[in-house]
Amino acid sequence: MEYKMETQNLNVWYGDNHVLKDVDLKILENQVTALIGPSGCGKSTLLMTLNRLIELIDGARVEGRVLLDGEDIYNHDVDVTDIRRRVGMVFQKPNPLPKSIYENVAYGPRIHGVRDKKKLDRIVKKSLQAVGLWDEVHDRLNDSAFNLSVGQQQRLCIARALAVKPEVLLMDEPCSALDPTTTRRIEEVIRALKTTITVVIVTHNMHQAMRVSDYTAFLYMGRIAEYGETEQVFENPKNPLTRDYINGRFG
Repeated sequence: MEYKMETQNLNVWYGDNHVLKDVDLKILENQVTALIGPSGCGKSTLLMTLNRLIELIDGARVEGRVLLDGEDIYNHDVDVTDIRRRVGMVFQKPNPLPKSIYENVAYGPRIHGVRDKKKLDRIVKKSLQAVGLWDEVHDRLNDSAFNLSVGQQQRLCIARALAVKPEVLLMDEPCSALDPTTTRRIEEVIRALKTTITVVIVTHNMHQAMRVSDYTAFLYMGRIAEYGETEQVFENPKNPLTRDYINGRFG
């Protein structure tokens, strides 16, 4: 299998706080990689370095390399907008735009130059179908996105990210505020997505990591303490810290 993204000697600071330390991580193409670890270990920070959202945080400083298809996304001549299209992001809390359901999904393609109404219609339908939302909203696409339930809003945000055809989708605890039924739906979406894109998910839910991911990286105090196939990491961890965390001895 090919590596879609890779970090090399990645270090991140917030002011004087050294958050990520010498992180080397290889993310395989068309696989789901879970990032697990206790609060404050750097999981969300690592996620934000993968599409340069980290640069929007005051005082953040990045050293090292982040490769996408072998090219460093932090090179000066790289188009940041293009990187954030290719590497999409879904956040912990749903953040729909104050627009209609249709316009939420069409927003990204419009920004990137799609003007044809029929093409936009196809993109919206396909994106909503990909997250299992089309049948629920196809007859009210002009309604406000805020009329949707929280779970529907989160699936809408995933659809919005998919509408610009990302190659990688980053997900920062996308199910933390959702009920079990909606969580199961989103996990089904994640498993289906890996047929076409690469997914990296941060989760505190160990069972979720086991259910949806192919590979798991355990972060501890800003470093990768263990990384490997999910089954191996959970069933036969090499690092005693990993075993203690998985078994709930700290977190």
